[in-house]
Amino acid sequence: MTGTAPTLPEELLLLALDPVSGKPYCRGGFLEYGVAGAVLAELELQGRIAEERGRVVVVNPLDPPDPLLAVFLRSLPPPGKSRLGSGISARRWVRQSGRRAEGLYLDALVERGVLRRESRRFLGLFPLHRHPAGPASPAEQVRQRFEESRAAGFPDRGSRLLAALAAAVELPSVVKQGDRRTRAAVRSLAREEWPAQAVHRNVRQDKAAAAGGGDGGGGGGGD
Repeated sequence: MTGTAPTLPEELLLLALDPVSGKPYCRGGFLEYGVAGAVLAELELQGRIAEERGRVVVVNPLDPPDPLLAVFLRSLPPPGKSRLGSGISARRWVRQSGRRAEGLYLDALVERGVLRRESRRFLGLFPLHRHPAGPASPAEQVRQRFEESRAAGFPDRGSRLLAALAAAVELPSVVKQGDRRTRAAVRSLAREEWPAQAVHRNVRQDKAAAAGGGDGGGGGGGD
């Protein structure tokens, strides 16, 4: 990419997008939530935020070096500034920020040549974008590292978070591969790691709304 290791939002996108067709392997709305959850996971790994009873609390408001992470850190309530107590609901933030997070990260990856953008109009009316691998894509290396981490039982926090987020968005290569014990272990990560849990709860909400004929999208979400 640029000689630096990809962040969790970038890794999740590279795992979730077919490098040839550019289509996501999972539902697009789920991936939006996943990218937002990956932003929170990366900010926590870098010591910028923490989780307290389902709420995201900023513990270090100084901008991280990564400009996109800095944008999203500034979108969180500063310490002691929330009207409803400390921080903001992780579930709500993921729902409200998903589309923006995915869009900004896709734009950045296209600009760096990691992804390409192919656009057309669905039914001649609605814009439809696909993001196949670009000339600078490390997608194969990301997938290889993921499989090596899976074989080793996801030995570090970063690999566990990535696996949890991939399971939360129901990425088939994660939730449908391996024996029953492996699949169950990966699904359990989505409930154990709080950023992935926030994603998983939004995914479940959308699925329940779809099953009931309602609209699962939108910016509400609740706490």
